Amino acid sequence: MIDELRALAVLAKVVEVGSFRGAARALSLAPSVVSHHVSELEARLGVPLIYRSTRKLSLTPAGARLATDAQGMVDAAERGLDGVRGGEARSRGTLRVTLPAFLADSSVCGDLAEFVRSYPEVQIVASFSDAPRDLLRDGFDVALRIGTVEDSGHRTRRLGAMQRVLVGVPTFRCEPNQAEQLPFVHLASRPAMVVLTKKTRELALRFVPTFSVDSAAAIRALMLAGAGVGTLPEVMVREDLASGRLTEVLPGWRVQPVLVQAVWPSSPVRPTLTHRFVEFLAPRLARLFRGP
Repeated sequence: MIDELRALAVLAKVVEVGSFRGAARALSLAPSVVSHHVSELEARLGVPLIYRSTRKLSLTPAGARLATDAQGMVDAAERGLDGVRGGEARSRGTLRVTLPAFLADSSVCGDLAEFVRSYPEVQIVASFSDAPRDLLRDGFDVALRIGTVEDSGHRTRRLGAMQRVLVGVPTFRCEPNQAEQLPFVHLASRPAMVVLTKKTRELALRFVPTFSVDSAAAIRALMLAGAGVGTLPEVMVREDLASGRLTEVLPGWRVQPVLVQAVWPSSPVRPTLTHRFVEFLAPRLARLFRGP
């Protein structure tokens, strides 16, 4: 059992940082040792947990389920150690948080309110913005980021994967070979390319934007006005899809999901408060993006 627990802790770190090499640095282990722990765990369970390629690392369905439980195990252990070290002292102070703007209309605001109720001596200053903010320059304690995070020396924790959809008004439904000719509403901070999958097939669409905007809310409003198609978080357009106001442009094709991560400075100003906030929000965001 001890070997399995050690391997689960290593797996959790691999998933958190997104690579074997990064996990090795974080754990002060050789990359070969990290790989060995994961391979041994796969051999013991008799199922693959991680798809390995030269470009990226991705979890199998079994790996995704186990990684969630492994992270929960590590979080529980850290809470126990924190309590013994006196970390259960009252949390207080101001926590500055930056989040994507579309989360302002989600359950996240209720989660922030619940966190403050749990820690009444904490104040949260929240900036909802689709423009990337610099943590150190702009004075933020923690950020929620969508997509790949550049190696900035900050700490990161994977919070889940966000499903996106390529949508437009019903008149824009088409065949794959016609999609690139459609007017496209583009979030200026992201590439104007959409990668979709259907079983084992992959389709990369390179659009010429008709509109470039800095807000996901503006993309939704423009699409509802019939200005073009675009990609948005599935959680943001669930009601539009259910009502028929918007529809998937290429039914059966799934937009490649993107990572949701918490990012904070490697030496946070309020380490205990920052860590508690990330631990508090992690399961709630996982439920939000998983859907009802």
